[in-house]
Amino acid sequence: MLTEQHIQTIKSTIPLLENAGPALTKHFYSRMFSHEPELKNIFNMSNQNNGRQQVALFEAIATYTKNIENVTVLQSAVERIAQKHTSLNIQSEHYAIVGHHLIETLRELAGEVFSSDVEEAWTKAYQFLAQIFISRESELYQQRAQVKGGWRDSRTFKVIDKIVESELVKSFILSPVDEQAVIDFCPGQYLGIEVTPTSNDYKEIRQYSLSDTPNGETYRISVKRETVGIPGKVSNHLHDAINIDDEVNLYAPAGDFFFVNRNKPVVLISAGVGITPMQAILETLGEQSYNKNVQYLHACENSQQHSFFTRTTEIIRKNNWQQHIWYQNEESNLQNTSQGFMDFSGITLPINDGDFYLCGPIGFMQFAKEQLLTLNVPETNIHYEVFGPHQSL
Repeated sequence: MLTEQHIQTIKSTIPLLENAGPALTKHFYSRMFSHEPELKNIFNMSNQNNGRQQVALFEAIATYTKNIENVTVLQSAVERIAQKHTSLNIQSEHYAIVGHHLIETLRELAGEVFSSDVEEAWTKAYQFLAQIFISRESELYQQRAQVKGGWRDSRTFKVIDKIVESELVKSFILSPVDEQAVIDFCPGQYLGIEVTPTSNDYKEIRQYSLSDTPNGETYRISVKRETVGIPGKVSNHLHDAINIDDEVNLYAPAGDFFFVNRNKPVVLISAGVGITPMQAILETLGEQSYNKNVQYLHACENSQQHSFFTRTTEIIRKNNWQQHIWYQNEESNLQNTSQGFMDFSGITLPINDGDFYLCGPIGFMQFAKEQLLTLNVPETNIHYEVFGPHQSL
């Protein structure tokens, strides 16, 4: 049981955490992987190498310690992380392993400050939070396993089609090898896909947004080849090495970012490959003949990198909705298409009563959200999806 004394002891260690910074979580991951190398089959090692995971974990720990007496304020973050964990097949026993290495990391870095009282408080605090995740993830696993077409753990699928959507994006149509039904999903959610890239010692699990409507038989994911900076290990493997009739392991659809019909105007805002969940939402709205106005705003480098253009234009024209496109490095004569960065000026948006969905690179979403808040869009009406380790905008 987490007592008031434990809470006060935890809060007394906040300056220690802030002084350590992400170096604490870097030490933690290094320690854990040296003792438990099999966990490299679960964790995204690319995010380990670029430091994003260490920063995300440090920020999560710091936020938890500052709100430990009122974890309800962390509810949205807990839900987002729990959903992500289920796409990685995280099990309850993993929490004991992580907890052990977290405590040992604190012991090794804090020295004499890490007294028996501090150790007890941190152990109780970790167990308290771990149980919240274990309980929620158990609910999610059970719910998905019980629904028609659902499953728990991994399930083998076969690639039945591979489609070029743009210069950098290809779609993969995935059908279950057992030829049974597949669980439906909410438009905006993602799949966890497990592969072993060429010359890789460990399995890799990544999450890719579903880019079409549910049909009970197959799934479609649309994957961007990552070429800027460190090449995408899994995305490039999918593009280059996974072909029709090849098999992959999937984890059931997950994610807390999805379209909720609140009978309001809808604005879909995306950049780059952030278009994929928006495509699923747009397809769903079109299929339902949604009776409120829909605006589709997308930005990308140029027309060659614009995925789904023909299909989105078809849906939007059929329903008399609006589309606005920005190509950063290309002029275009197409209607409602501009050069440069996305700009909301000159567009009439449903400021007071619309639902705004954002997806794309972090910098883009921060820019878009700030613009919406400046226009006085209520923050509760802005919904977003962050690729990679959890973080807030």
